[in-house]
Amino acid sequence: MAVARWCARRGWPVHPLAVGRKTPAANCGVCRAKSHAPAECPCLWAGRWCHGFHAATLDHSRIAEWWGAHPDFGVGIACGPAGLVVIDIDAHGAQPPARDRVLPGIPIAEHVDLTGLANGFHTLAVLAALRGERSPAEDDTTLRVRTPSGGLHVWYRATDNRRWRCSSGSSRGAALAWQVDVRAHGGYIVAPGTTTRDGIYRALEGAREPAALPVWLAQELERTGHLPAASIPAPRPVPPRAQQAVLAAGGGRDRTQRMLASILAPVDACGEVSEGAGFSDALNRAAFTLGGLVAAGRLTEDEAEQALTRAAETARPGQERRAAQIIRSGLVAGRRRPLHGGGGVR
Repeated sequence: MAVARWCARRGWPVHPLAVGRKTPAANCGVCRAKSHAPAECPCLWAGRWCHGFHAATLDHSRIAEWWGAHPDFGVGIACGPAGLVVIDIDAHGAQPPARDRVLPGIPIAEHVDLTGLANGFHTLAVLAALRGERSPAEDDTTLRVRTPSGGLHVWYRATDNRRWRCSSGSSRGAALAWQVDVRAHGGYIVAPGTTTRDGIYRALEGAREPAALPVWLAQELERTGHLPAASIPAPRPVPPRAQQAVLAAGGGRDRTQRMLASILAPVDACGEVSEGAGFSDALNRAAFTLGGLVAAGRLTEDEAEQALTRAAETARPGQERRAAQIIRSGLVAGRRRPLHGGGGVR
């Protein structure tokens, strides 16, 4: 409760995290059983915490009620309403991806030796060095939080009204650098002081407040697609019959966008429920369907993967590696069964 109140005093809306975990506390039984938009949910008006960061609040009486009844709850912060842009640096030892995905949009010549480049600390340091700047990981003028896995959250304060959006460092879409995630609008961050089964999120010595987002970093975020395209409407759930009609129609860019939105609607719906929503199954089915469309030439593989990745990141931020595995598997399986114009498998 002390952590939640500390955050609220700084204008950062908070919501409960499940005990010992970094995911939101589960929805009530009604919300788990029925998919609906968070804004339409009566639970929020009734003071319940359903729908994760959508329920985040600054109300101290509600905070006292939530954490008074469940003192072991962790604390999540809704980044968008809080005006926060958090650089989430991962330290997972792994083989680097293809050169064009280490620093998206910045080519790395074949003669450059990438030996030793193994995590987000390295890729972010390279990006900063190319720009003649200090790596955010070394920025002691702002709040930095060490994660239980050895990563680092570097907190910044947005300085304008632009709606910076979340991304994953493993995404083929918007990504700042490999193994460097971004938490902003449409996502949340674990508050310092929160304890999970893996350990404590500990603030490093030094600054206890987020500094203004550096200009060079804002320019990099803009360059790498962290501002939503104003011309593309947000996906909306579509009834099953409408989904089938759209799938059968095919053709046209607008129609493709509607088709993607309808196929991804079950994945989007999982974002309204923290647990028990069948996220893996919904994502796998969507990937299988899009794989069939790719095989039939009705969609490119990049379009399919980017759409699936964006939907998965929004529905389950922080689970990018798991989602990427499901997406790859589903696309591969779907490509074996092409979906042609009539929607049938040939």
